[in-house]
Order: sequence, then C-alpha cells, then structure tokens
Amino acid sequence: MTRPLSATLDLRESGGARSICCAACGHALADAGQPWKPAATVRERPMVGIAGAPYSTGPKVQLREFFCPGCGALLDTETALPGDPFLTDIVRP
Repeated sequence: MTRPLSATLDLRESGGARSICCAACGHALADAGQPWKPAATVRERPMVGIAGAPYSTGPKVQLREFFCPGCGALLDTETALPGDPFLTDIVRP
C-alpha cells in the first residue's frame, strides 16, 4: 500500500511495516512514527540573497534543504538559526 503524505513523501506499507519514503524513487527514510529528516541529505546556507531582498532576513538565518539520499530529489525546506534542531515531522503509524 502506498499513501501520499505530501508531493514528495509517501507512506508505504510492506510486510506489515510502514515507512516514510521518497515519492520519486521509493527510498525509505524512516519508520512511520519516527522523524525522517535525519536520514535525508541536508544542505544549509544563509538566506541572504537566496531569493532577492524580500527574503534576505539576516546573515544568521539559514535555509535548510532536505534531499533524498537515493535520488537527490528535494523533499522539504525549512528556515532556522544555526544549531537549531530540525522541525520534527512525524507520521504516526
């Protein structure tokens, strides 16, 4: 069974186990009920100049991009200060 969670993530069930997977390639990132972002490839960079002056919030604010380690698809983004923990996205089984 496959159920879309977002445009980039699926909930997949196989053999009674549920996993959060990349919608593009099916790479399993985490068991349902666990955070998936730590399993992703993460790129962090300052927001300054990324999308023009309206989005240049200051030199400390970072854009985090989460990519599938299997195929490189962009899965999600968030903004944070350096050292902040990831925003936790958990799907309950």
